[in-house]
Amino acid sequence: MMLDLLFPNRCIHCNRIIEPDLLVCDLCFNQIHFTHYDYFGNNLIKEKCRLLFPVEHTYALIQFEEEGVSRKIIHELKYRSREKTGKILAEWTTERLDFKDAKPDLMVSVPLHPKKLRERGYNQLHLFTETLSGFYKIPFEHTLIKRNHYSKAQALKDKKHRLESVNTFSLNTTVTGKHILLIDDVFTTGNTISSIAWEILKAGDNKISVLIMAVDI
Repeated sequence: MMLDLLFPNRCIHCNRIIEPDLLVCDLCFNQIHFTHYDYFGNNLIKEKCRLLFPVEHTYALIQFEEEGVSRKIIHELKYRSREKTGKILAEWTTERLDFKDAKPDLMVSVPLHPKKLRERGYNQLHLFTETLSGFYKIPFEHTLIKRNHYSKAQALKDKKHRLESVNTFSLNTTVTGKHILLIDDVFTTGNTISSIAWEILKAGDNKISVLIMAVDI
């Protein structure tokens, strides 16, 4: 209680004091551009993914904008140790995404390299994935995929280096006959998701769908 009084929670965009379990105030929330994608229909991510690998369904929660609220949300999650942001984003997702009677079998988030995980202290996708898992009653697996190379953040790479992906990922265990939902924070080139998807697809009779926090296309 005393800490809440001394250090009140503030909106990450306008700095207004807000409730402890919120991320942004009502005014700034209304500035967030939710994509309103149809998970089962066509959208920009599905079009991009289909050029890279066979994909079943795709969904993104928000539109990533360089000067908008969405950029601050993702940076809070990834670089400012506000892991609870992932839980809030997951709650926003559950209010908008309905798998109907076609739920995936397994949720798998993009892994960090162990060195980066030590540096950051947490994987920004884990709490997001775990919250979704609890809501939809879909199991998750954080250790299915291994990142083989340490690299700087996608946001700091130029386009040429974002496209380099040979042997970036591998499977820790074999998985077959599963419909797997791949989860990532920001979709730009599709390169990361594609690299993981092919590792899963070539392992057995698997199908891939994709869920993204923010799309930057």
